[in-house]
Amino acid sequence: MAYKLLTGLMILFFVMFPHYSWYITHPDAPHGLLEHGFVLFQFVANQTLGIVHEAGHGVCYILPCPRWYMVANGTIFQLMFPAGISWYYWKRGQQYWAFFALFFVGFSLQYMAWYISTAHEGLHLPAYKSFLGVDSNHDFNYLLGLAGWVPYDGVISAFVHFFAYIIMLAALIGMIFVSIQKGKEWRL
Repeated sequence: MAYKLLTGLMILFFVMFPHYSWYITHPDAPHGLLEHGFVLFQFVANQTLGIVHEAGHGVCYILPCPRWYMVANGTIFQLMFPAGISWYYWKRGQQYWAFFALFFVGFSLQYMAWYISTAHEGLHLPAYKSFLGVDSNHDFNYLLGLAGWVPYDGVISAFVHFFAYIIMLAALIGMIFVSIQKGKEWRL
């Protein structure tokens, strides 16, 4: 029953996500308990991935890394953290939790898509858009600038956004099948 309840909550989150994504501005604040719960869940997930993102940069502050790798390493860590958790659970034979963690790979890619879409705004990232709350450099303006792809940030962002939804949907389908299978096992 717990697997089905959690799966239902994740489906609800997935359905609400396009409308209530934190980076999309809405004139109205959340009104209902469900909307407040969604915003809180999304805030905690984003902050966790933000900390992991900054830790990726931090590794390169300690180790001698080329600048392009230091800039990219934040996003690499942000994606590899939930992917590593998913792989860990998959190897242990706990498919439900592997799919649950895989969902957050897609969630992280959603944030990455938004970040890519703002690359054309310039190298300077103002404090109000920065996770740390201080002025900094825009990772994807720098990385796409190296390749000469800044004018294509919208197309690249759309591709990443689409891929993120595919991963999130695949993870949800996996969670549904595993939760149904778990329900059958308990009845035997």
